[in-house]
Amino acid sequence: MGQGKEKIGIIFGGRSGEHDISLMSANAILHAIDKEKYQPIPIGIDREGKWYLADSELESIEKNVWLLGARALDPWKLKNKVDFVMPVLHGTMGEDGTIQGLLELLDIPYAGSGVMSSAICMDKAMAKDIFAKNNIPTCKYKLVQTEDLNSNIAGIVKEISEEFSGPVFVKPSNAGSSLGVSKVEDINDMGKALALAGSFDRRILIEEAIIGREIETAVIGNDEPLVSVPGEITTGEDYEYYDFEAKYSDSSGTRLDIPADIPEKLSGRIRRLAKKAYRACDCAGFARVDFFLEKKTNRVLINEINTIPGLTKYSLFPLMWEESGIGFTELITKIVEYGHERYNDKNSRQTLRRR
Repeated sequence: MGQGKEKIGIIFGGRSGEHDISLMSANAILHAIDKEKYQPIPIGIDREGKWYLADSELESIEKNVWLLGARALDPWKLKNKVDFVMPVLHGTMGEDGTIQGLLELLDIPYAGSGVMSSAICMDKAMAKDIFAKNNIPTCKYKLVQTEDLNSNIAGIVKEISEEFSGPVFVKPSNAGSSLGVSKVEDINDMGKALALAGSFDRRILIEEAIIGREIETAVIGNDEPLVSVPGEITTGEDYEYYDFEAKYSDSSGTRLDIPADIPEKLSGRIRRLAKKAYRACDCAGFARVDFFLEKKTNRVLINEINTIPGLTKYSLFPLMWEESGIGFTELITKIVEYGHERYNDKNSRQTLRRR
């Protein structure tokens, strides 16, 4: 690597259940990043939370390989190693504002949303409250405290049965990649679903099951974000819904249609809602915004925002931007530039306040 290149720390791995997915996303970035402009610095976090500076000649980030030749790294000394960070830590302890808080303390510019917006979008119930306040349509939902299951499981199940007339999804409020999610059609299965979701988080979200199509959009930018063409996910016959296995474990489990086969007027509405939701949650840099298109009513309902979306070969985010005219290498460059823009804007405002 030549001198003068910006050192981009690619932080991957972590302690969440999406550790392996993070490696896949980081590997894709390592291969696609513009090495004429940037010097990638792979930084791995193992499943126990220990940080490592990977071998500078590392060509591929894979399970049980990236640790070979890696050296222990004190995260408080990260600023001595990198100029900028791309956090590719999906799920808890990465996508939820924790790594962003560390980078703020270390005064290192980074890609993506800040502490508050990352935390809000990671917590599905909090995000839905923001959507509702900003008149962004979402499905009917209810929040349950996991702690209350021990003392009032029968009462909670009764409340759910009275509030929801059809099938529901039960999921951890704060988790990712469909971990801990169950579809419940028989109320007798509700207790088991609540217990599963509660094993992942202290708060549980119950949502009405929407029968329809899953439409996603990719967003980049800060104050004036850009929205890609929408894409559609269709699960295979063996998958009732887009669960963890369908996303990452079996390439035949899903079909990705880009652009989604929907009317132009509907596509425009979805893109406008994606931009509105992105700004309402104060997102920055990049994110994927997911919607449901209800079959019977043709209602567009926002599902969630992923502030560090998957970047694997199965992932829609880079594919939607490629269809929109921005290749993966250019996309990474733009995300880095947006990170610097946000960092510089914040610092300039702090300078003005000190005057």
